[in-house]
Amino acid sequence: MGRPRSFDEDAVVERAMETFWTHGYANTSPAQLAEACGVGKGSLYNTFGSKRELFDLCMALYDRTGTELAREVLSQPGTTRERLRAWMRWTVDNDLAQPVRRGCLVVNTAMELGGHDAEATKAVTAAHAHLVEAFIERIDQGQRDGDVRPQLDALAYSEFLMNTIGGLRIMAKIADAETLYRIIDTALTTL
Repeated sequence: MGRPRSFDEDAVVERAMETFWTHGYANTSPAQLAEACGVGKGSLYNTFGSKRELFDLCMALYDRTGTELAREVLSQPGTTRERLRAWMRWTVDNDLAQPVRRGCLVVNTAMELGGHDAEATKAVTAAHAHLVEAFIERIDQGQRDGDVRPQLDALAYSEFLMNTIGGLRIMAKIADAETLYRIIDTALTTL
């Protein structure tokens, strides 16, 4: 019989996610993961299988957390434009507040692994779809409430927002808040 685990698996996945987010998949070594997670390499791999399996758990956590947070921000009182602006500014402000400007784990993964790694592409596509769905729901609510024009195609606009947010997350690595806010305001003029 093996020894019981002396670590919280969820906390380890969260720490691993932060490490992959900062360094990327390829540039994160097993030694970095073990150190960041505070768990020996043997225990890490006995629990999670492989670096890739741990990365997949990290992507799922990032997707779930991001989608839940977006839904929370989008559901607060205010017009659809106000709530979308609040979400987009939150992402920008969060990116700019980090000691290392690392952008978005999903966007970074799309750039690093998308198109040539089927599982990573699937994870990126799923995360993208979850946020698009949250935006569609908010736009539909805005159309019911009368603060979004009824002829707006909610799916097309949500995809446009995701493209804009992806660009914002990349630009947050090099641009200042004023520039990023201006981009947000310009994008929302089409709502």
